[in-house]
Amino acid sequence: MATDSRALTTTDHGPVAAADHGAQGGISNVVLGMLLFITSEVMFFAGLFAAYFNVRANAAQWPPINPETTEPFHLAILPLVGPATVLLILSSFTCQFAVWGIQRGDRTAFIRNIAVTFALGIVFLMMQAIDYAVLGSEGLSLSAGTFGTTFFTLTGFHGAHVFGGVIMLGVVLYRGMAGQFSARHHDAVEAVSLYWHFVDVVWILLFSLLYLLPGTGPAA
Repeated sequence: MATDSRALTTTDHGPVAAADHGAQGGISNVVLGMLLFITSEVMFFAGLFAAYFNVRANAAQWPPINPETTEPFHLAILPLVGPATVLLILSSFTCQFAVWGIQRGDRTAFIRNIAVTFALGIVFLMMQAIDYAVLGSEGLSLSAGTFGTTFFTLTGFHGAHVFGGVIMLGVVLYRGMAGQFSARHHDAVEAVSLYWHFVDVVWILLFSLLYLLPGTGPAA
């Protein structure tokens, strides 16, 4: 009976152990759910990219002529989009540093890095909003033909995903400051980091496609 008593007292049946069981024996439900969600988002953005390439391939000239300047529309990398891209890439690193911090039980490193990631996400959104205002003053809007429609659809949906990611990061930061994560219990942190990395990769593809890919046509 004494042996059975010790066995009962040393066996952890708490909720944290139940949550950790999935992490030790395989992927947790939270992370799996996020991966499935990201899979659906990959298909969503793949459809948008396919639509963009279809419109671009059927255009006589890309970017088209801006009727206000009689020159092709120009998407400037500086002074806003290039630095914003660097900041978003940097935020992916700080997000991963936060994951590694909580995995080793370093809450200070976790909170510091997740706070920096949260701030960089907000700065990116602000810079994108300013860039929209600048483009609007130059005649590029959602109604400016297929070029404007595809540009603002692609970047707008991505911006919405960044906004959603910033909200997730804010929730994780709040919960982390409340002491709700530990080296054994951090599935939500890993799930949010996966989403943020996905958002980062999508922007790299968008940046390469919209700003770096050479134009076509007579004025290209």
